[in-house]
Amino acid sequence: MEATASQFKIILGSSSVHRQKVLAEMGYDFTIMTADIDEKSIRRNTPEEMVMAIAEAKAEAIIAKLPIDYCKQDAEPPLLITGDQVVVYEGKVREKPSSKEEARQFIKGYSSGTAGTVSSVLVTNLKSGLSKGDWEKAEIHFHAIPDQVVDNLIQEKMVLNVAGALISEHPLLLPYVKQLVGTTESMMGLPKALTERLILEAL
Repeated sequence: MEATASQFKIILGSSSVHRQKVLAEMGYDFTIMTADIDEKSIRRNTPEEMVMAIAEAKAEAIIAKLPIDYCKQDAEPPLLITGDQVVVYEGKVREKPSSKEEARQFIKGYSSGTAGTVSSVLVTNLKSGLSKGDWEKAEIHFHAIPDQVVDNLIQEKMVLNVAGALISEHPLLLPYVKQLVGTTESMMGLPKALTERLILEAL
């Protein structure tokens, strides 16, 4: 069962073009707000706990920006969707690279190796205050990635804005993907089935 998009407004609490693309593909109209929080100040013992904590912090920051009477404007409940993603490589969490050099180090490390992602989704019903959240993992196995491909990815700069400098669906990187365990949408940071389920639960 899918939610009917006309029943409610959606705020996507993310500036990620990848999450925006996935949510649009799901057939939802939405507005965008950003949390502007210091994500690296939020640490937890496991990647799963950390991405959930960051999704919750983003939701709190965005809710604080909304007008007091925001939820009174419509009969149907507005929903806020926030999330976070980290890459896990050899047991270590990788967030957005801090420099081109770090991005290059990250991508070269994936050559002939395996990277995992942990993505969280939190859906908050802004009328009732009910929040439903969960996380999902995916894993990607790579063939050897040529140095020239790594250099070209760095030059495009897009990899500097994503966790672990990892864009598995990028046309330059896609030919070197050996196997994807999970969904492309999960790798992009917004798993469709998980998001749909949480929307229904939050309503």
